[in-house]
Amino acid sequence: MSNFSRTPRTLILAAALGLAAFSAGTVHAAAPLAKVSAPGYFRMMLGEFEVTALSDGTTELPVNKLLKTAPAKVDRALARSFLASPLETSFNAYLINTGGKLVLVDSGAGGLFGPNLGKLVANLKASGYQPEQVDEIYITHLHPDHVGGIAKEGAAVFANAVVRADRRDADFWLSQENMEKAPAEAKGFFQGAMASLKPYIDAKRFQPFEGDTQLVPGVKSTSTYGHTPGHTSYLVESGGKKLLLAGDLIHVGAVQFDEPTVTIAFDTDEKAARAQRLKAFGAAAREGTWVAASHLQFPGIGHLRSSGKSYQWVPVNYTQLR
Repeated sequence: MSNFSRTPRTLILAAALGLAAFSAGTVHAAAPLAKVSAPGYFRMMLGEFEVTALSDGTTELPVNKLLKTAPAKVDRALARSFLASPLETSFNAYLINTGGKLVLVDSGAGGLFGPNLGKLVANLKASGYQPEQVDEIYITHLHPDHVGGIAKEGAAVFANAVVRADRRDADFWLSQENMEKAPAEAKGFFQGAMASLKPYIDAKRFQPFEGDTQLVPGVKSTSTYGHTPGHTSYLVESGGKKLLLAGDLIHVGAVQFDEPTVTIAFDTDEKAARAQRLKAFGAAAREGTWVAASHLQFPGIGHLRSSGKSYQWVPVNYTQLR
């Protein structure tokens, strides 16, 4: 029998109480609350392609005022998902490594849209890539939170990249005449697009395309006009797997999956935006296509399941690639 087993239980109890007292006497003050989480990036494989979701940050949006339905109805829908307005909303971009090209879809806001955004480049680097490695940048539309990250202080952030967007969006947002006719609160959208693209236009590295176009092997543009005049989604395909990078076809999942007919104040053409969402969602649900969207909770990737006139969102399973 060990010495420990022969030790009187009273002595063991006394030792335990003494240790507890010692520990209690050396407890330090609680650490300050950190209050910040940083998802940064999320990575998955799509066939032979590597897809990296990049967070540009989050910001709060008064979605019960922005969505084009009764505010009380929005509040009830948010409450069912344990959310409320203003809603902390994700701003996502996606990096596609095809093995031959490194393609960035959207670029975040840079300095154009609030103090909590502009984190894309830092998260790109954290994910293992450098801005100069990006070959091509495809912009879903030229709103500031999608195009602002390509330039900083008048210089190109991505030194070797060609930037591409649908010509209809470029012609609209880069038009001085359109900016002059726009209401005062919208002029910044034009100014942001012009400033962001200028270094690429000057370097002849801005190349608009026309409608549905094969851009690089495995990645093609899909016209989804409505949210803006040239809003474009990008279909990525490898090894029989498909991913639709849907841009701003949806903004608030807690509302618009249940009621996909609900539009948002940012839509240039509400009727067209609604029709494009219904068309894209229906096809994705039927075909089992992965969907990624700019403003769904990071990483914003998942599948859609049809449920009558509504949709259920099945988010991607978290994985760690090796």
